[in-house]
Amino acid sequence: MLRVGIVDCDTSHVVAFTQRLNHIGIAEDQWVDGARVVAAVPGTSEIFPDRLPGFVQQLRDLGVEILDNPVDILGSVDAVLVESNEGGVHLDRAMPFLKAGLPVFIDKPFTTSTADARRLVETAAANGVSLLSASALRYASEIQEVQSRANDIGPILGVDTCTPCSLHPRNPGLFHYGVHGVEMLFALMGTGCVGVRTIWQEGAEVVVGRWADGRLGTVRGTRKGVYAFAFTAFAEKAVLQKSVDGRYFYRELCKHIVESLSNRTWPVAPTELVEVVAFQEAALRSQERDGSEVLLSSLL
Repeated sequence: MLRVGIVDCDTSHVVAFTQRLNHIGIAEDQWVDGARVVAAVPGTSEIFPDRLPGFVQQLRDLGVEILDNPVDILGSVDAVLVESNEGGVHLDRAMPFLKAGLPVFIDKPFTTSTADARRLVETAAANGVSLLSASALRYASEIQEVQSRANDIGPILGVDTCTPCSLHPRNPGLFHYGVHGVEMLFALMGTGCVGVRTIWQEGAEVVVGRWADGRLGTVRGTRKGVYAFAFTAFAEKAVLQKSVDGRYFYRELCKHIVESLSNRTWPVAPTELVEVVAFQEAALRSQERDGSEVLLSSLL
């Protein structure tokens, strides 16, 4: 049984993941085998400081040992989940564990800069450990269904996604919540985006990615009215429109986390981990430049 430690606890994910991995406080059809959360370090939060104490208490109630310092985890766990809501701190949080030879999962957003993403990927590879970062939306059942039908529907020619897209200055642009739409986009389109344009308004933004093979993919982030996670996949032989049911995407994400941490595999290729961040950074730069296209080569 893989022993897992959590670093930073200002997200509900720390409770949701622990319930599924530790088989406690949740329906049996949500359980994921192979790992157990044994320790957590609360950390600090610049985004949701008021939420942190409540999540820490819930972890205590679930039987997780609460420690004061991230270094206290070393030696008592086999893998680490970095869970801070703030992508900008993930480099500092994850580096000690990668250098110590521990596989790491970093929650969304992976980072808020392409340079940080590249450093993390390079450090993990240099130390022979796996690294995974993903939104639960990447592994939604509806996404996996489309992927499984590749032989029937033919190649994906384009994808439109929609996602809530609230903003926070410490996770600028798509990094705060629009990342979910970006993750769905890349799960279906794959890598190869070369340029990004953003049309931005207070209530919404539309980000258009141009792939090297001529395909287009879009992310619509909404900040007014009702919101949903959804996508339209334009395939060679079918057009598939799906709204995402959120009941099981944490379970599906946890399955991939356990696989990555246990077997030291990379469910998302290193190049894709970096390109997803570059897409979001390019979208932010395009917004700042009134919608001008930003080439990902300027960031990669």
